[in-house]
Amino acid sequence: MIPSVMRSNLARIVTLVLAVSANSAYAQTHSSSTPPTRGGPTGKSPAAAPTQAPAGPKAPANNSGELEAVLAQLDKASLGFHNTQADFVWQQYQKVVDETDVQKGSIYFVRSDKDKDKGTQMAAEINAPDKKYVVFNDGKLKLYQPRIEQLTEYDTGKNRSDLESFLVLGFGSRGHDLTKAFDIKFEGYETLESTRVAKMALTPKSQRVRSIFESVTLWIDPARGVSLKQQFFEPSGDYRIALYSNFKLNAKLPPDVFKLKTTSRTKIIRPQ
Repeated sequence: MIPSVMRSNLARIVTLVLAVSANSAYAQTHSSSTPPTRGGPTGKSPAAAPTQAPAGPKAPANNSGELEAVLAQLDKASLGFHNTQADFVWQQYQKVVDETDVQKGSIYFVRSDKDKDKGTQMAAEINAPDKKYVVFNDGKLKLYQPRIEQLTEYDTGKNRSDLESFLVLGFGSRGHDLTKAFDIKFEGYETLESTRVAKMALTPKSQRVRSIFESVTLWIDPARGVSLKQQFFEPSGDYRIALYSNFKLNAKLPPDVFKLKTTSRTKIIRPQ
């Protein structure tokens, strides 16, 4: 059995990165923010989601040759990947209340091969329904909520490698590196945003990670090495969908994108 404290800490950290609305910060702001969109597995998709082109013909499932080709493309794309920025729509479905919370904003990733200590850096600026900032660098995850002048800071510690394995999903990661952490099933090709994407179902090999996410589905553009869509399934029946668009690969990022502009009134919280 996984100690509940260990599981809750890892779940909280990973959840913050993938869908900020699904942790304690969500509980603090949900009552005063825009009401969530009703829906679920049988509900209507949120109107804010990017337009999806009709799905193209699918390749046969379980095609090991096709999977190997996709992984090889991702390996090649990772060699030229340094950073990316994109717009996102995050949808968090909670089964117990049958509600879908939607957040929109911009996200930035940097991968440093020269500085292994820095590793992957990520920053997300959430613009709707409530302004929030999430930054991950130097092994720390920070959530800043300007409206309530609060900065929550997590030291990822031993969970850093697990966290980074989720961070790099579909953002410049080597294809064959994915096979170290996941069992992968190729589910054919589809078309999203006029782009041919490979659909892959990933099952975490780690029991600890499976206790947080049973499986992950990626819709990835192998040529660029970026995901246009991700879906994370939890044992509880909750799930998260992340939609990404308007990618800018290896472009100059805004200055100080990984620095939070707090004020003298900002309250800092460091959960144990």
